[in-house]
Amino acid sequence: MSDSPKKAYPFDQVDRQILRALQRDASLSQRGLADAVGLSQSACWRRLTAMREAGVIAGQTIRLDPAAVGLGLTVFMMIRTRHHSAAWLALFRRTIGNIPNVIDFYRIAGDYDYMFKVVAEDMNDFDRVYRQIIDKVELDAVTSYITMEAIADHRDLPI
Repeated sequence: MSDSPKKAYPFDQVDRQILRALQRDASLSQRGLADAVGLSQSACWRRLTAMREAGVIAGQTIRLDPAAVGLGLTVFMMIRTRHHSAAWLALFRRTIGNIPNVIDFYRIAGDYDYMFKVVAEDMNDFDRVYRQIIDKVELDAVTSYITMEAIADHRDLPI
């Protein structure tokens, strides 16, 4: 992770149309995407290639329904620590990075230092994840928020 901020890509309206279309449906064929934005296939391809090379398009994935794959519990964990050394941070990042149930992980400002999103089968599965974390790294405080309903999840970026 770089400390220097990334420069914003010089989007035009057609680039934004391409990205909005791909956010809605990344499985669009090259022809389908070009038709959707009113470009030739080669012009669309050039724009896509430029945005991939610039890092604007970071990958292509599908969205899964967590409950449909047996991960019906979503928990947001807030972590506070007294430790901020490079060694502690490396251990913490490695520990969290090795837990596949942690699907989002952020360093934050405010009363807590870190926040992450955990998906689990049920409360027992979440407890297993929780224990993996507290067994490996020393923490000052852990607060968990159990979700009841996802009202807006995986929304497209507003471009």
